[in-house]
Amino acid sequence: MSVAFRRESDEEHKEPKFEIPLPAGPNLVTARGLAAIEAKVVELEAAIAAETAEEPREVLRRELRYWNTRRTTAEVAPPPEQGVVGIGSRVRIRLAGKERVIDLVGHDEADPHADRLAFSAPLAHALLGAEEGERVDFNGRTEAIEILEVSAIPG
Repeated sequence: MSVAFRRESDEEHKEPKFEIPLPAGPNLVTARGLAAIEAKVVELEAAIAAETAEEPREVLRRELRYWNTRRTTAEVAPPPEQGVVGIGSRVRIRLAGKERVIDLVGHDEADPHADRLAFSAPLAHALLGAEEGERVDFNGRTEAIEILEVSAIPG
């Protein structure tokens, strides 16, 4: 029989499963973000224990490895100074004549549709360290971002 018709196993023809990529840089989180990571680990451990099929279990294990790494490397960001934008800040800004309220959080908490931006996002990065009442440049625009109010994200 020709070697072309022989197959050792199905495993050799499957696409490799790579680990879930980790965001670059430090894993700075808010206290709420750390709690969410820990809850995700518990949820995945329970799902793995309940799953009977091997393939779905492996998918869950892969996700658990990601969240265990995120939990291990998480550093709770120190609370920002009063009136200064930092991780854990809620910022009311005016940009291009429109007001917007943004929460600055860690990568795993980020949800741009809910105005929760990761500290590494370009807009969030431009705001970090700014003070209430200050104007900061953003993406080389001639119109600056005006910082109207800075407070802690409600817990």
